[in-house]
Amino acid sequence: MEEGFQRLVDAFPVFGLTVRTNRLELRLPREDELVELLAVARDGIHDPAEMPFGFAWTDLPSPDMERGFMQYHWRTRGSWSGDEWILDFGVWADGRLVGSQGMRGDKFSVFKSVGTGSWLGRRFQGEGIGKEMRVAALAFAFDHLGAERATSAAFVDNPASVAVSRALGYVDDGSLWEAPRGVAREQVRFLMTREMWQSRERPSISVSGFDACRDMFGI
Repeated sequence: MEEGFQRLVDAFPVFGLTVRTNRLELRLPREDELVELLAVARDGIHDPAEMPFGFAWTDLPSPDMERGFMQYHWRTRGSWSGDEWILDFGVWADGRLVGSQGMRGDKFSVFKSVGTGSWLGRRFQGEGIGKEMRVAALAFAFDHLGAERATSAAFVDNPASVAVSRALGYVDDGSLWEAPRGVAREQVRFLMTREMWQSRERPSISVSGFDACRDMFGI
């Protein structure tokens, strides 16, 4: 590990956390990698006629989109606490940065629940990456953080996201409404419990750097 990066990990240990599957690597992007991730987002995530996000951040004009993107990631790191944290992994597939897999915990030590959300560059979709990175996040949550529940949500007209949740064995957990472009749209909520997760065979993952940052998750 290069000396500069080691100093970063020593100061903020979650930078040393890495989750790996057969072809994916999930870790917190460094500053230069955030700029690279921004370029993936700018290249396109979804059909402009559609909006899969509760907040329409991809609709923002330049330079608001770029500045907001960077500020969001700086804000999640700057506000991190054991009581409330947002971990937005960068996702690398075969060495290429392809998107982001997020995980959030509010009073995790009390509720043992995480929420997940993700996005994937459009040119990388259709290769099973979205499902694999969700599996990696859930495996980390249940098998390493000790989560009891994980939730996700998707607009009813986002069949790809809905299909991932159903394929992984989530159950429906009600609905909610969002209006990212000023028009109310229904989202379906999904729930995965520890028992449900453990009831099915899952691909293995490897995790490194967790012991050094375990306390940052409120556990």
